[in-house]
Amino acid sequence: MKKLVLFTSVLAVSLWSCGGSDEKEEVEEPKNAMEAIQQMADKAKEMQENGPVDPVDFRELKAMLPETTGGMERTEATGEKNGAMGFSLSQAEAKYEEGDSRLEINIVDTGGVGGMAMMGMAAWAMAEVDKETTTGYEKTTRIDGNKAYEKYDNERQNGELNVLVGDRFIVSVKGRKVSMDQMKDALDEINLGKLAKME
Repeated sequence: MKKLVLFTSVLAVSLWSCGGSDEKEEVEEPKNAMEAIQQMADKAKEMQENGPVDPVDFRELKAMLPETTGGMERTEATGEKNGAMGFSLSQAEAKYEEGDSRLEINIVDTGGVGGMAMMGMAAWAMAEVDKETTTGYEKTTRIDGNKAYEKYDNERQNGELNVLVGDRFIVSVKGRKVSMDQMKDALDEINLGKLAKME
């Protein structure tokens, strides 16, 4: 239910653009907030011109989730497709456990919502973040050429790692009682190159 609510929120932001693009273009990193806003506007125009894109079957996404990762066994694997008013998302999720440690990997194809989904699901993709606290940090970075965001609390050993692939797929790894290295190892289990080529 919470995923459907999130989808509905993203959909509300996206309705005015009405579309998506299946073209993978190399976009220069925005130098400031104004450039980021302009890129979003350009993306919305492109989406409107090219029409909606059907998301990948969630079963294909589910097949990309590893059975084990970071020394943990997969305890659950689910997939679903949500849609409303001509827009749709597909996603697959897996959970892993070992003692007190937990990992969760989620792959979302924004499909018909396209680039505008970033405003509701991956706002970090259009920002630059570099922050440190007494207990941890958060920052935007790049992984295999893709915009990424990581956040970690050293005291609680909790964190998250997110990657935007091809302006369409969002891969998220969340962990509790694990290291950031374990989360990065879990992300390495996902073939981002293959994901980027899915249609």
